Amino acid sequence: MAIRIIVKEPDEVLHKKAKEITKITPNVQKLLTDMAETMYDADGVGLAAPQVGILKRAIVVDVGDEHGLIELINPEIVASSGEQLGSEGCLSIPALNGEVRRAMEVTVKGLDRDGNEITITGSELLARALQHEIDHLNGVLFTDIAERVYDRRLDEEGE
Repeated sequence: MAIRIIVKEPDEVLHKKAKEITKITPNVQKLLTDMAETMYDADGVGLAAPQVGILKRAIVVDVGDEHGLIELINPEIVASSGEQLGSEGCLSIPALNGEVRRAMEVTVKGLDRDGNEITITGSELLARALQHEIDHLNGVLFTDIAERVYDRRLDEEGE
């Protein structure tokens, strides 16, 4: 278990499509564990493997709800409904936030750390976090799709 370095924009890895994980190995399981530790250490609610420099389709999410820590390998959104517009930030773009339009509810399928197929349905913050992290796997950052991007530090100062 280790805290990994979070890759920051404009690193190229953040703009590339991650590769499917074809075999779950102890290294993949260690990656998930390290990603969760890294996310918690950085006070984040989600992290995708490209954010730690690994172009593999793996994400971790924990929005502090009844789901707890969600680890997904090769996640894909299989259903979505509704709409929400809200503020997002990113551990790879620490100074910026943005107003991003997302589905209000999503259903995501993927594999757990043992290779079992799982399905997660989430709404509001969980839906937003799942969509945000899956976007990372496709080389898409919130700043690419935001309706408005702003410097969080200025906003916190009331300017």
